Amino acid sequence: MQNSILGSLKEHQNSLLTIWSKLLLEKGSTDGITEEEESKEFASFFLDALYHANGNADSDEYEKVHDLLIGISSSRAKRGFSPRENAQYLISFKEAASQILSEIEKDPAKLYDANLQLGEVLDNMTIMTFEAYMRGREDVISRQIDEISEISTPVIRVWDGVVALPIIGTLDSSRTQVVMENLLQQIVDTGSSIAILDISGVPAVDSLVAQHLIKTVSATRLMGAECIISGIRPEIAQTVVHLGIDLTGIITKASLASALQTAFDMLQLTVVKRK
Repeated sequence: MQNSILGSLKEHQNSLLTIWSKLLLEKGSTDGITEEEESKEFASFFLDALYHANGNADSDEYEKVHDLLIGISSSRAKRGFSPRENAQYLISFKEAASQILSEIEKDPAKLYDANLQLGEVLDNMTIMTFEAYMRGREDVISRQIDEISEISTPVIRVWDGVVALPIIGTLDSSRTQVVMENLLQQIVDTGSSIAILDISGVPAVDSLVAQHLIKTVSATRLMGAECIISGIRPEIAQTVVHLGIDLTGIITKASLASALQTAFDMLQLTVVKRK
């Protein structure tokens, strides 16, 4: 057992932290104060576990270290560290610990065994931190996708009783659901009776996009509001006809201005320019 050699690392914790911090700084894998506090806590927990594990890399003593490390790795992912920078966190720790061990133990055979055992423990933790990092990045990406979806589907109250939703980009099933939810909620909140879907920013309309639009129109009508689709460019009109998509019963207009004028007519409103 190398417990006596590895366990002695705890006596050199401050020196180990100094070397580790320096290595992280050299490799650009640290962000200052937050990192320093995390590193102190990890080193303390890890060295305690290493001392009591008695050479067993799978010891339950490391459970607390694993929980802490998962949190640190996930936090680093959310703070913008790259996979390489995240991996350097434990790699640098192992390098620092090896330097301390070489000062403690002068017997080459014992030093080799101690480094081998230390490497086994930290390599397993490195794999675990990579998995935690990926989960952290997935959480960030998922949140960003939700935020972008919210930003890219703004429902605007353009007049009393009239709301407009300019759609930019391609419509897919998940985005259509967001569009419908936002639009229907605004219809309820504003008491609007007319909704304008402007597709000027949709690059192309195929049968799938058309079906999503039709579903949105149907959902709007179920809420007791009429729906107008604006932004029908010549190329979109040709595509709709070529694909045989039936938009019968749906009011379509070439521009948002034209759709708004139609909405005014439906509400029996007249906009007069003041002299």
